[in-house]
Amino acid sequence: MKILVTGGAGFIGGNFVRLMLSEYADIEIINLDALTYAGNLESLSDLEGNPRHTFIRGDIASMEDVEKVFSGHAFDAVINFAAESHVDRSLHMGVSHFIETNIKGTQLLLDAARQHGVPRFVQISTDEVYGSLGPQGRFSESSPVAPNNPYAATKAGADFLVRAACRSHKLDAVITRCSNNYGPFQFPEKMIPLMISNILEDKPLPVYGDGMQVRDWIYVEDHCRAVDAVLRRGKTGEVYNIGGLYDVPNIEVVKLLLKLLEKPESLIRYVEDRPGHDRRYAMDAEKIQKELGWKPRVKFEEGIRKTIDWYLANREWLSHVRSGNYMAYYDRMYGKRKAAAG
Repeated sequence: MKILVTGGAGFIGGNFVRLMLSEYADIEIINLDALTYAGNLESLSDLEGNPRHTFIRGDIASMEDVEKVFSGHAFDAVINFAAESHVDRSLHMGVSHFIETNIKGTQLLLDAARQHGVPRFVQISTDEVYGSLGPQGRFSESSPVAPNNPYAATKAGADFLVRAACRSHKLDAVITRCSNNYGPFQFPEKMIPLMISNILEDKPLPVYGDGMQVRDWIYVEDHCRAVDAVLRRGKTGEVYNIGGLYDVPNIEVVKLLLKLLEKPESLIRYVEDRPGHDRRYAMDAEKIQKELGWKPRVKFEEGIRKTIDWYLANREWLSHVRSGNYMAYYDRMYGKRKAAAG
């Protein structure tokens, strides 16, 4: 099987590439990534020289880049991980890049997959397209799509384009929507690696609002195994929710990290909440469990310990990604943010 993985130098895509190459001897992967701030070839250094992995630097929003890749290879599947994915960036730094990558880029991939007869297209989406839950219940695949921030809106738009390609042009496409991921190689603007890296340096831990926003957490390798199940056994035109079945307030995650790293809770700093901050996400993953036989293997505290251990063992990687432009962004997003009222 020859697969095009877009965004394969990013956090989830890179973990997926690594998992597939280690689990299957008959897999060849073409890895297309634009290497923006969150794409890091250093994260794939262990794959250097692997004859079944070919990296190509390119942008899915460039018709020329996309056509060049599809013309040079006959793919059995396309898995689109490529995305602008950080909510704060979509709120404070403009949405144009999100529209380019998440909407235009997805459509260019769909067009190329149809034109070149690719047998399967897997779109990696997010639970954020559903918006915010009340105090009870979970998102199912039939929940209304009601995004509340620009990032989520562009991902919802991409999902609709995939659905349209499947219905209108009979493209064999499926969509996955996953909850919050954590694990090795995650860029430290996301909550868990941000908190770990700050704790290691005894820096304040910025927590939005009251910290009671609830998220459903999944270890990244479990997500990657779910995507593999959908790739191989998912039904054409279907959406599959993926979740870790562990939904907990953000502040509890922060306090657990402090406990495991033996640091005081006095490092916590409550800061002004971000606009349109969804209060609660939780995923109903019953469909993928029943139809495809997938379920998460890694329990949350086990995954958190593994994640902490990885960052402790890879401080050089962490220092590289936290330098330069990222630190300027960090200061803009958190360093000058007002303290939360009360």
